[in-house]
Amino acid sequence: MGHAGFAKAGKDIVCASVSMLVINTFNSMEQLAGEEMEVTENGKTGFLHCTFRKQLSYEGKLFMDSMVLGLSEVEKKYGKKYLTLNFEEV
Repeated sequence: MGHAGFAKAGKDIVCASVSMLVINTFNSMEQLAGEEMEVTENGKTGFLHCTFRKQLSYEGKLFMDSMVLGLSEVEKKYGKKYLTLNFEEV
């Protein structure tokens, strides 16, 4: 949630990286792995929430692991000032 604040809107490579990783993952999970999900987003605030309708398949979990790996690398490269990962299971 929120924008990275690394640079001005439209030039923020951290925000663009995060957006691309997350959106591509959700699209891939839906189109390639057949996962069913409900996605809520607000481009103004940077909020993105995804709820899966059933337990993830092996492929779905692999896509999620890949996204977390990519986000972790962005966090390492640019620091927690611009990206902080929080994990919550419900």
